[in-house]
Amino acid sequence: MRQCRGVRGAITVDANTPEAILEGTRLLLAMMIRQNGIEEQDVASVIFTTTPDLDAEFPALAARQLGWMQAALLCGHEMTVPGAMARCIRILIHWNTDKKMDEIIHVYLRDAERLRPDLCVLPPVDWNELELWIQEHLNPKPQPSARTSSRFQSARDGGKSAEM
Repeated sequence: MRQCRGVRGAITVDANTPEAILEGTRLLLAMMIRQNGIEEQDVASVIFTTTPDLDAEFPALAARQLGWMQAALLCGHEMTVPGAMARCIRILIHWNTDKKMDEIIHVYLRDAERLRPDLCVLPPVDWNELELWIQEHLNPKPQPSARTSSRFQSARDGGKSAEM
């Protein structure tokens, strides 16, 4: 029976730069997608959060770079808690699937493995193959959907262009 399930993941990055945030987010998202067989059309929404020390880029841009142009994406910051892990990106995918809860593979990479050591046992990963998969799916200049573009154009020209 198809149900909406949550798929969790987290990764740490070395710096508060757009490059580090996007590279880490792409790696984490690609692992979550590949480990669970997630297709964009089955995604209800995705929430991306960062610790407050990461603000150089929206991590959701990584999903757009991987071609997820229609999925509902939201970014936010984690709560500031004393002693919490630094430079951490978290993803929660709400995914429509036939899989049971115990069949979902949650992904915790780098220092984020400490967050959920009980969920960090992943099948063997060919990291070079994963990087090739990311490169094959990479859309270096994600464009807004046609619906968004037409609304933006309409707003820019004072409503003179037709809505689609």
